[in-house]
Amino acid sequence: MEKVRFYYDPISPYAWLATKQIARIEAAGVHLEMEPVLLAGLLKAHGTKGPAEVPAKREFLFRDVMRIADAHGLPFRGPPGHPFNPLLALRMCLAIQSLTSRRRFTFMLSQACWERGLDLSSPAVLKALAAECDLNGEALVANAGDPAIKQALIDATENAAAAGVFGVPTFSYMGELFWGGDRIDLLLRRIAGHRIDEARLKEFLARPALAERGM
Repeated sequence: MEKVRFYYDPISPYAWLATKQIARIEAAGVHLEMEPVLLAGLLKAHGTKGPAEVPAKREFLFRDVMRIADAHGLPFRGPPGHPFNPLLALRMCLAIQSLTSRRRFTFMLSQACWERGLDLSSPAVLKALAAECDLNGEALVANAGDPAIKQALIDATENAAAAGVFGVPTFSYMGELFWGGDRIDLLLRRIAGHRIDEARLKEFLARPALAERGM
């Protein structure tokens, strides 16, 4: 079965919205793999800012998210503050050995943050969410402090950046990236066999820049 890799950080409300469409992707006959990554690390690797760090984009982003949530009948509360620190939550994901349990906990994180308004930077909250997933929250928090788990998140983020991932949610299929929950229809088209003209893309990308933006 062909694979789709889902790069994810619960700090992104669009990652939350994307989790609601996973069934559509799997219905196309592919296997979905969760890949927790640190969005802040991706931004640093590419020298960019997150939308919520730009005031004009911040208001647009959350207005847009609330519009989409309303259109799909999803409750929106949002976390107590944004951005927040997702490190512990992401490390706990990687500390879960069962891929099925990891997926369940990963989806729970987004639902708890964006629908229930919970603070994912709180160890107590994360332990409680783990318990809701029939996981040992105390053990997961302890394991999340293991240097090997910390390094695993660093490696996953660096590998994602090296593969061209610059934001979340991003889906990877057959070496192609689809960034954003609004690109899922295009991902499904690609899975169905539709492709762009790669030679034409390479030719275009090789064209020189005709202007540079002043500082």
